[in-house]
Amino acid sequence: MLISFAMICSCRKQDSAAEQQLAQRKTELDAREKALDEREKALAEREKATTNIRRIPADVQRRIPADVQRRTLDPAQVKAERDRRIQQLPPDAQRLLPDPAQVQAERDKRRQQMLEQLQRMRAGSAASPAADATSATSPGAKAPLTNPSAESPAAEATSPTASPTPQ
Repeated sequence: MLISFAMICSCRKQDSAAEQQLAQRKTELDAREKALDEREKALAEREKATTNIRRIPADVQRRIPADVQRRTLDPAQVKAERDRRIQQLPPDAQRLLPDPAQVQAERDKRRQQMLEQLQRMRAGSAASPAADATSATSPGAKAPLTNPSAESPAAEATSPTASPTPQ
């Protein structure tokens, strides 16, 4: 009888622990569902806003205001307007702006340096196969070349005829 009573008490303790776990999991699940509902609502609002934007006719979206249409974008006028605005700035702010001629000179200088570097790289890669061919022969005794393709591995790789392969 004592054993059966102990078993019943043990089962009740396990049941209460399981009920607590179940209640905790249910609370967590409710919180997750609530967060998911909020996300779905936010997504629906975003989709609705996107749909409203798409409903605006394309010609209305592209319409240029009349005052902008009247302006002509003559480069001289644009430069004069820019210079006028720069002159209106305080001297401290004017010093912060780079001189356009100096900026262009720096760009040209960088472009020239990159071009020279590229040319050096191309010249270096073109000279590499020739340097390999001359280093293959001894510098003191140069033999006459009977088959130039035999000296250059690059020439073999680009040969139009197929090389025989052993079977």
